[in-house]
Amino acid sequence: MFKAPRGTADILPEEQAYWRYIEEKAMSICRQCGYGMISTPAFEDAGLFTRSVGEGTDIVNKEMYIFKDRSDNELALRPEGTASVCRSYLEHGMDNLPQPVKLYYFADIFRYERPQAGRYRQHHQFGCEAIGEASPVLDAEVIHMAITFFKSLGLANFSLQLNSIGCKKCRPAYLERLREYYTPLKDQLCGDCRNRLEKNPLRLLDCKKPTCQVAADESPKSSEYLCEECGLHWESLKRYLTALGIEYILNHRLVRGLDYYTKTVFEIQPFEGGSQSALGGGGRYDDLIDMLGGKPTPAIGFATGLERIVLNLKSQSIEVPHNNKPALFIACMGEEAKTAALKIAADLREAGISVVVSAGERSLKAQLRHANAVGAASAVIIGDDEVKSGTVMLRNMETGEQQEVQPDELKKLSAI
Repeated sequence: MFKAPRGTADILPEEQAYWRYIEEKAMSICRQCGYGMISTPAFEDAGLFTRSVGEGTDIVNKEMYIFKDRSDNELALRPEGTASVCRSYLEHGMDNLPQPVKLYYFADIFRYERPQAGRYRQHHQFGCEAIGEASPVLDAEVIHMAITFFKSLGLANFSLQLNSIGCKKCRPAYLERLREYYTPLKDQLCGDCRNRLEKNPLRLLDCKKPTCQVAADESPKSSEYLCEECGLHWESLKRYLTALGIEYILNHRLVRGLDYYTKTVFEIQPFEGGSQSALGGGGRYDDLIDMLGGKPTPAIGFATGLERIVLNLKSQSIEVPHNNKPALFIACMGEEAKTAALKIAADLREAGISVVVSAGERSLKAQLRHANAVGAASAVIIGDDEVKSGTVMLRNMETGEQQEVQPDELKKLSAI
């Protein structure tokens, strides 16, 4: 018997209510903030991600699904959403539109990593990108948008973690200071971090191994090495967040997992679980468009995993609307009754009323059990007598009360 591959999961009908709830809230927030929806391919030229995400990251080194097609092109399943959106921004000349260009997406994301709660090898992401504006006002707006989104879902008990990692002007000095700090501690680091020390020292702060975390706790802070431009941006952002009433925690270890970030980085973390169970996060990536062949273009974005949100909705016992219950169930006895049932159901569905029609040769009792099982509020019963009289029997599934009605009356009764 075949099973879903490790690290993937089927989203069954009873789970879909959570997904629709999240998507509807996300789209509502995006509309309020002036974002338009974009969809990009599930696979891209592999070079798009190796160039943008960074060759020293775990995503590129360990987690990307890379393959060659029949024309020998090297492609990769999308391991994150931002690079694809930026590629589309350039390819379709969106730099000629009024800036910033605000885009949001829902996308399948693929990473070959150890499956964990709320994070699978194929998972689903909601993200937004604001491209073409350098002001920290936009940073504050995106962060406010992310927090508003989570609150609109009913989620609570989370914190905003905030840091600034500088830019290509001031970061080299900070990276050199990191190397100086970590070099005497090299023997205490895990194998991956010993490699990071040489190739990508910023990633040292992101390691989840306990021994490496101890070293990272006392490491130099990037916010203390900012150039004048980054320092002004950082202080302005904190002032704007305070004006918006947004509390934040300064976290000098927060660097995010992608090399394209500059200046602002942030995460929304539940109080229980920490960074490994982050609800979402993002940051500014002012150099990414330039790296992909465009002119220097500032930008900031945010993304969150839908599976992780569903876990938090369940853990906080948040009820979501379930709109998949039919208004009516039609039980029928006999061939002529089945024909009448199909006609009535078609008429009701055309009027926008959800209807389930019984099929097969089950007894009336069994059909009514089925009506209860699917959650129908009322059942329409059609037998030989109803066919002859041109009426139907309407049964309230909660009280058991029945009344004879004309089929045309069902539209009015179902709307109540």
